[in-house]
Amino acid sequence: MKCIFPIVVLNVMANTSAFAEQDILDVNYAKRAPFIDGKSDDVEWGQSQWQNINFPLIGALPDSADFSGKYRLLWDHGYLYLNVVVVDDVLYDRFPNPLERYWDDDCVEIFIDEDASGGEHLKTYNAFAYHVALDGNVVDIGPDISSDKTHFLLLNEHVSSRWSRSDKFPYETNWELKIQVHNDTFSSTNNPNKSRVNLDENKKIGFMLAYCDNDGSEERESFVGSHYIEAVNGDKNLGYKTADVFGIIKLVK
Repeated sequence: MKCIFPIVVLNVMANTSAFAEQDILDVNYAKRAPFIDGKSDDVEWGQSQWQNINFPLIGALPDSADFSGKYRLLWDHGYLYLNVVVVDDVLYDRFPNPLERYWDDDCVEIFIDEDASGGEHLKTYNAFAYHVALDGNVVDIGPDISSDKTHFLLLNEHVSSRWSRSDKFPYETNWELKIQVHNDTFSSTNNPNKSRVNLDENKKIGFMLAYCDNDGSEERESFVGSHYIEAVNGDKNLGYKTADVFGIIKLVK
């Protein structure tokens, strides 16, 4: 069941394992699709190894009493499947309008580059940066066809999610998500299924994951990612602009 909570202050414990950097992360095939219910108790998840979310992109890496996170992936011909477990002492969802400052609420951010080609994507659909909110809305920045500017748009059909929160320490929030993969022919004004890609063995996809963490401030206090990013002019928050900083996953059987 998907649940919406007001600000909740809880203690958490540390995530002690370290992210293992690798050039390409193999993602196993799911013979049976996991049921997206926020529980992640499907046996299929046992095929997938956990990866950590522990590289600070905005702010310092939070203390383990504030935030820790990990994720794992599966795939079939229709979807990427993502399980994210976050230990967070506060869940914060201040803005009911999904297009208003969504990055300053707690959310999972999923970066997808369908052909692992890299490159800029702020004003194109060369890649996607899906912000998945606590209420399930999915937002990215896309080109405004009436100008050379960008605008925020809902892409709820691209990512389906459910999450649940444990009622005992360390009060984990367990997300399950299934993700359609779209190529760079996507247009918000055309049939969205035209750009959807069927997934096959040995396909490589640019991928990164991050979490926006806010404990009740005007702005998010930290932004923590799955991959190390070298700062450019002091800025590590580059994934929403360029897919060059993504990692690569490879679909295997």
